[in-house]
Amino acid sequence: MAAVLSVNLPETAYDIAIAPGSLGDIGAALKPLGLGQKVLMISNRVVEKHYGETVRRSLNAAGFSVTTHLIPAGERYKTLNSIQKIYDACLDHRLERSSTLLALGGGVVGDMTGFAAATWLRGINFVQVPTTLLAMVDASVGGKTGVNHPQGKNLIGAFYQPKLVYIDPDVLKTLPPREFRAGMAEVIKYGVIWDRDLFAQLEAAGPLPSVHQLPLDLLEMILVRSCQAKAAVVGQDERESGLRAILNYGHTLGHGVESLTGYKLINHGEGVAIGMAAAGQLAIELDLWTPAEAQRQDALITKTGLPTKIPAFLDPLEMIATLQLDKKVAAGKVRFILPTAIGKVVITDQVTPQILQKVIPACQDPPCPP
Repeated sequence: MAAVLSVNLPETAYDIAIAPGSLGDIGAALKPLGLGQKVLMISNRVVEKHYGETVRRSLNAAGFSVTTHLIPAGERYKTLNSIQKIYDACLDHRLERSSTLLALGGGVVGDMTGFAAATWLRGINFVQVPTTLLAMVDASVGGKTGVNHPQGKNLIGAFYQPKLVYIDPDVLKTLPPREFRAGMAEVIKYGVIWDRDLFAQLEAAGPLPSVHQLPLDLLEMILVRSCQAKAAVVGQDERESGLRAILNYGHTLGHGVESLTGYKLINHGEGVAIGMAAAGQLAIELDLWTPAEAQRQDALITKTGLPTKIPAFLDPLEMIATLQLDKKVAAGKVRFILPTAIGKVVITDQVTPQILQKVIPACQDPPCPP
């Protein structure tokens, strides 16, 4: 399995390289890009333990000078305080405008590294080397970077494209099953919003909760088609002025669930899965699609081992209030991405608080008995 996909943007086009067993070739892949000699690799302790030396050795062999900065693992550390520490490392290692920040890790590492690259010296080179399924199919592609604010997810950020996204699927072998399932939420998202054939192939596949249960050809299909979908949307709308908003399917309520549970109980993929199931019910309420289509979506989410219900202890009114802090609010109205068929969605601001007050409780787990 090997593929090179292009993200076609007018001024910042770049490639997504997908090749198993190729992590040791990252230096050779970066050499033709005309980057400066200095590379600061950003990772966390778990990922660096598995793959840091392989990347450093390859970059050194290609003539790069590499230093490493480790950040804590977890969404709750995606803060301006962590960014400040990356800036300190940039200063300590005398990074210049020709230098490169390389993100080796999942979506949190990629988002923070990209934001630091966008803002250090008003912009230096940035390379994504994703190590989770979620980062491979979503977070590493498209140039969204940023950190969380205490009152909301990803409220601080910038659009900043990488010079290269370098994917070695072999690194998924060390990914915990829960994190693999989190990535599958984004894959299902692409099936619902863009690629109904991808959705149908996932429906027809065997068990999906673990990378070890996936045939290699199915993993290849998942990576390539998901990246193709993301690249196609971003290529038409780099800065989310219109079409790109569909990539937020499941994220509006999902971000609220993540935020209200302190980024500890529910991870990003689980939040997106819950948000997709709730969006499906909102679409039924607005007569946009059928209960049968919603059932197909929820069955695939469940087949992947992901949740479909909002935790019982969350207050629906607090969730509705949290939505007002979402980045997609326009003129005071929350914009939802809702499905009209498998493979097609619309952007609407017609979801009223009254509809949410009806649908959110119906989408919650039943309360625990006393």
